[in-house]
Amino acid sequence: MIDLPLKKLRPGMVTAQSIYNSSGASYLTKGTELTEHYIDKLRDLGVIGLHVLNYSSEIKPMPPEDILSERTRVMAIQRVCDVFAQIERTGTFEFEPLAKAASAMVADIATRSGNLVQLTDIRVHDEYTFAHSVNVAMLSGMLGRLANLPEGGVQELTMGGLLHDLGKIIVPPEILNKRGRLTQNEFDIIKHHPEAGFSKIRAMSLPDAPILGIVALQHHEHMNGKGYPGGRQGTDIHLYGRICAIADVYDALTSRRPYKKAYSPAVAYNIMVNCSEGQFDKRLLKLFFSNVAIYPVGTVVKTSKGYGIVKKVEFGLTDRPTLMMFADQYEHILPEPYEEPLHERPEHKIDSVVDDKVLLTRIRNTGFDPASLL
Repeated sequence: MIDLPLKKLRPGMVTAQSIYNSSGASYLTKGTELTEHYIDKLRDLGVIGLHVLNYSSEIKPMPPEDILSERTRVMAIQRVCDVFAQIERTGTFEFEPLAKAASAMVADIATRSGNLVQLTDIRVHDEYTFAHSVNVAMLSGMLGRLANLPEGGVQELTMGGLLHDLGKIIVPPEILNKRGRLTQNEFDIIKHHPEAGFSKIRAMSLPDAPILGIVALQHHEHMNGKGYPGGRQGTDIHLYGRICAIADVYDALTSRRPYKKAYSPAVAYNIMVNCSEGQFDKRLLKLFFSNVAIYPVGTVVKTSKGYGIVKKVEFGLTDRPTLMMFADQYEHILPEPYEEPLHERPEHKIDSVVDDKVLLTRIRNTGFDPASLL
């Protein structure tokens, strides 16, 4: 898998990400073989880059199955878009369609529980709140299920995730989509969105309004008390708030925004586990990354023994995937690639993910595309 700028995309490459607009319309689904027409359309949409599974057009790998079906994801994004539009227009919204979307998500999470989170989608519109809300709801529901919540609790948590950013209605788009650093005044405006969301949910007298409001209110609280808006600590933060906080940060880190690139899952993992001391519930964070591919299928890595491509990732072993080793430490292509399950080889360590530009150069120089081993 390689992240290529638009100008380097070629017909025959297979997409590793789905592409949506802000209202849920799907432009391309992952696993689609690019054509000149598709590439021209991506250019028209302003897409600046895309993860693809292969460089050679002769190889046709398929991406792993997602936790949500394409149909469920698109429907949920559309429902969230409708909710925001209805609230801006009338001050309230129809609850039942959104509840049905949450139920469909919960059903997917249950029936597709063998699938790991591999790679996030691309949102081509500046306003990314709707697709972000669906991802946060999916990740929250997944973590709630792993934490052994009953189905009703997973449903509540998923609904809470869909509505967690409702308060961003009060934030001007020019602040939400600002490319540069926020001023203190702009950040103060952003920090009001949890309370605004809480107030809007409570004012509409929705079913389960108290618990849905708590998710909106507490998803930026930190375990060490340094979050906002209430500075709550530890278990004073509701379980749903602690879960949604993890999902929210992970999706934000792995998403491309006007002011930042999308970080890889491995970088997001390092930031959340090693560089955010005191921010998250450690037990929940460990559980979360047991089901999130830190090195998604198709990732090329440098290891203590050479170079390999991730072939398989298993639940609970996401930091120790199964590789297909294809080159030695000196970058010489092996005459016989071999499978290496890292969880059975504790002495074999991953050093780093190979930089996309470096990988592209090596593929061109050697004529060998590691994707051929998938």
